[in-house]
Amino acid sequence: MADILVADKINSYYGKSHILFDVSFTVREGETLCLMGRNGAGKSTTFKTLVMDIVPKKGKVYFKGKDITGMKPYKTARLGLGLVPEDRKIFGPLTVKENLILGTAMGKERKGIWNLDLVYEFFPVLKDFQTRPGGTLSGGEQQMLTIARTLMGNPLVLLLDEPTEGLSPVMVKTLKDLVLKLKDVGTTILLSEQNIKFAMAVSDRVAIIDKGHIRYESDIETFKGDDAIKKQYLAV
Repeated sequence: MADILVADKINSYYGKSHILFDVSFTVREGETLCLMGRNGAGKSTTFKTLVMDIVPKKGKVYFKGKDITGMKPYKTARLGLGLVPEDRKIFGPLTVKENLILGTAMGKERKGIWNLDLVYEFFPVLKDFQTRPGGTLSGGEQQMLTIARTLMGNPLVLLLDEPTEGLSPVMVKTLKDLVLKLKDVGTTILLSEQNIKFAMAVSDRVAIIDKGHIRYESDIETFKGDDAIKKQYLAV
């Protein structure tokens, strides 16, 4: 599998606070890489840096071999980095269908499999609710809408930032099944997650971030058997 997204020793700050320290990892085409860590470990900051919502003070981000460091976020989206943010950011007054159609704007220059028919096939609840305002959906349904809206732009990499946070066990299972279906159609996914069980069910590889440093990387089978690492970096 070819490398598609590379973080190369990125150092990011909030004001004067140094948050990420030489963070490096690679996402390969067609795989699901899970970035794991406790709250405050630096997961969301890493995602914001990859799409250039935060520009690293040191280090580089490469997408499809191109240095995108310092590029405007809307340009990284148009290139094919599709971020599903932790806070969802749906347009509450707009209908579900209108939210989805807005998602196509980021993919105008790119052909792909995603359109309304396929989205409704993958997300039948959204088809049922397509005329409802997005703001009336439950938290789990809004999460589905945000993912579907991002897919409508036919991203080359789907970045899911803490997708299971705040969801009921039923919705977590629904999300797990969805991610596995996305994998089946070849979607490249970078996932940020604290839910170990969920991560182990959907990921090919794992990287653990702690206090802004990458502390561990492995394939998923090695991670499943490494209880010491789980206890050291992921236990609450």
